[in-house]
Amino acid sequence: MVTPADAPQSREELLEPGFMSRLEQLEILSRKIFASRQKGERRSRRKGQSVEFADYRNYVIGDDLRFVDWNIYARLERLFLKLFMEEEDLNVSLLIDVSRSMRFGEPDKSLYSRRVAAAMAYIGLCNLDRVNLYAYSDRIVQERAGLRGRRMMQRVVQFLCEAPCAGTSALGPAARQFAIRHTQKGIVVLVSDFFDKTGFEEGMKYLIGRNMDIYVVQVLSPQEVNPPLAGDLRLVDVEDADAAEITVSRPLLDRYKANLHAYCTSLRDYCVRRGANYLLATTDVPFDHLVLDYFHRRGLLR
Repeated sequence: MVTPADAPQSREELLEPGFMSRLEQLEILSRKIFASRQKGERRSRRKGQSVEFADYRNYVIGDDLRFVDWNIYARLERLFLKLFMEEEDLNVSLLIDVSRSMRFGEPDKSLYSRRVAAAMAYIGLCNLDRVNLYAYSDRIVQERAGLRGRRMMQRVVQFLCEAPCAGTSALGPAARQFAIRHTQKGIVVLVSDFFDKTGFEEGMKYLIGRNMDIYVVQVLSPQEVNPPLAGDLRLVDVEDADAAEITVSRPLLDRYKANLHAYCTSLRDYCVRRGANYLLATTDVPFDHLVLDYFHRRGLLR
């Protein structure tokens, strides 16, 4: 296994054993119940032929007579069909930004994002969900789909350790690729700093258009929220090498913070208006609090 120098080196660096035992008690939930192509372990509101009774409906010509409740017919002389809960798969897709800007910060945004992805993947695998991993910059650069069962966790770790931070961020083309390749509906957790010069709207439209249950996690470093800068500086964009000569002053820092706040607010409002969940997380907040507290309060975990 070839591991980039900036990536985690082992499962223990992604998830501590004690934390993993806590994750095993959790389950990923969807605000929407989706019909999968394959039978699985999750109960659906769609009626099927499992052993758990759900409801009755009137018999119509062509229904399977094996599911007629003859006891009710004997009492009421009317035909009712027994309906049962159907078991189905839940698809959990994790889209992780691995563009070069994710390497910035202390604590590191890339490691933080991969830890969040590892935690969500492990919860899904423990509950026999279908886990799909996608790493992107200006396109999908690495993917591993259809993982199921906790024995697949080693493949998750390998994926997260091998994906290097490189290239520029462009959610639009990457989300379009994802929407084309991933036709199943389900939950999508998108983790990124959203420092994308092309904007986030195009990419979000592709995800929202798939009618998926979307959770957007914007990850920033403390240094990006409150830059420790002063004096005459030459700033270079880590993704495209665009440079600017500036003099850092208090008014300039205030304007920067106002612009950053406005951008994050626009992303949040865009998500809320379209039924997606949004969270702004800074890497100085322990990622286990993000997983155990925020996702639980938002109904993604129980």
